[in-house]
Parts: sequence; C-alpha cells; structure tokens
Amino acid sequence: MNTEAISPFGERRYHAWNDHVKALHGGRVQKVSIAAGFTCPNRDGLVGTGGCTFCNNASFTPGYLDRRQPITEQIDAGLLFLRRRYPGTQHYIAYFQSYTNTYGEFKRLRACYEEALSHPQISGLAISTRPDCLPSEVLDYLAVLAREHIIELEIGVESCNDAALARVNRGHDFAASVDAIRRSAARGLEVTAHLMLGLPGESYESMLDGARHLSALPIRALKLHQLQLVRGTALAREWQRNPDAVPLLDEQTCLSLLADFIERLAPSILLQRVGSEVPPALKLAPHWNLRLSELAPRISAELSRRGSWQGCRYLPTTAGSS
Repeated sequence: MNTEAISPFGERRYHAWNDHVKALHGGRVQKVSIAAGFTCPNRDGLVGTGGCTFCNNASFTPGYLDRRQPITEQIDAGLLFLRRRYPGTQHYIAYFQSYTNTYGEFKRLRACYEEALSHPQISGLAISTRPDCLPSEVLDYLAVLAREHIIELEIGVESCNDAALARVNRGHDFAASVDAIRRSAARGLEVTAHLMLGLPGESYESMLDGARHLSALPIRALKLHQLQLVRGTALAREWQRNPDAVPLLDEQTCLSLLADFIERLAPSILLQRVGSEVPPALKLAPHWNLRLSELAPRISAELSRRGSWQGCRYLPTTAGSS
C-alpha cells in the first residue's frame, strides 16, 4: 500500500457515523437509553432459553437508567446526565437498547415508541432488535414514523458465520439477518448492523469474510464489538472451566483485525462504533490496557501507518455469493 496515499475520509481514515450525522443534522446527535421492559425470544422459550451465551444486558446499561421508571421519566433522567457530559448536543433520540425491542404485542410496541416520540426533546428512535423479530406490521409502522422522525433500526447480526452463531446459542442463522436487512431497507428504513468479532467458532478469515458479506447488503451503518467475557454469562463460565475452548483476541490482534476488516468494508457504510467497553466490575476477560476512548485513534493510526483506509480493499459482490 502507498503510505503517501491520501485517505478520502481524512485523518480518521474511515467513514465515521458521528461526522456524518453532525453534517446532516447540524450538530451532535446523542442517544438516550431507555428500558421498556421487553424480553427476548431466546430467553422466554419461543426460540430458546438462556439467551445468547455472551449476553448480560447489565454490561451495556447506563448507570443513569432506572428500569422501574416510566419511559418519559427515563428520558428526563438521561437528558440530565447527557447534557452535562455532551454539552452542545443538537438532537436526542430515544434508544430502545435492552433485549429485543420489536418483540411483543404490536399495540404495546406502538405505545412505547409513541410515548418516547411525544417527549419534546426527542427527535427520533433507535431500536435494537433481532433479525427474527421483525414482522411486516412493525416494519410498515416504522416506515411511516420515518417520514417525520429519525428512525434507526439496529439489527443484531453478531456473525455472518452460522457455526459461530450456533456455538453461542444465538437462535438464528445469517440468512435470517440477510432477510431482515433486505425487508427493512426495502421500506426505506436505515439499518445499523451489529457485529461481534472474536466469537468462538470464528477464524480470522471468517471474520474478514463478514466484511464482504455485510458490504453486499443494504445497511447504512455498522457497529463493531470485540468479544468480552462478562461475569454471569454462560460463555464466561465456559471460559473459566476451559480457557482453550473460548480463545480471546489479544489487543494487537484485535487492532490488526479491525484494520483488515475496515479495509475490506464498503466505503459507503458508516462506522458507528469500532469497539465496546464493559464496566470493570462485570468484565472477566480479556484484560487490555487499551480504553475504548483510545481504540478509534489507534485504528486510525494503524490505517495511516499502512497507508490504507476504509474500502481500499473492498471488492463489490452480491449477498450470498461465495
């Protein structure tokens, strides 16, 4: 790679979601997490029980969130916290984050979404869900809301490898994600896909294949997470019994993987996150010295060292091709 080549994305060297929404909406857009009391079909027995082996919702629930409060009060508490932390934010969107937020009776789903949108400081919704929980009735309704509000549909793909999905008891295959993304995008909805790097059952090559598979789909943005073992999860207990059964990415391997992945990702896809961070009290492994705030600059520095950027190794293909 030519180290003198100029990145089309500036110093970041990837297509950053934050930069895009600031330009589109005239300032920062911040998500206010709320918990609406939904569950998951992989917990209540419809798809499975026990949930995904890596999942503990407490690991990504903000400290300000009190699930016992009504949605409006949760938003008020979130705004109070976020205005201090991110002064100058122009827009806030309600983030239905915990569990599966399109899973339930349609009447109840609609009431939750509309309560959030009725708040005078809320400009839209981000809705986190599974690919097997997106009936046409819900997608049609969200498409109507998207005519007047910011609507971001976050679909948990987690892996493009069926063996890895089965290994962590995900309860669906990659074909379900392909179908959900296509049906959502066909209605004009902006889709953000979640992908977790480092799941057991994946290889370095299969994770890079994920960039190719996702690039062939009509997704607007992508959230990348590295596998972290969270106390209280089945995967953490498995690792404690036999660490060799759950190999973990070390810091340098993860940085290299992220750079390799981003180089192969379609340049049109916005990167909303390039990693995640679990509260120290809940995190069992791996133990890195690298904080989340340092990860993005380190990735940009690695891409700069290589003289590369997002999409420089992208090869257009079609979803499902080998």
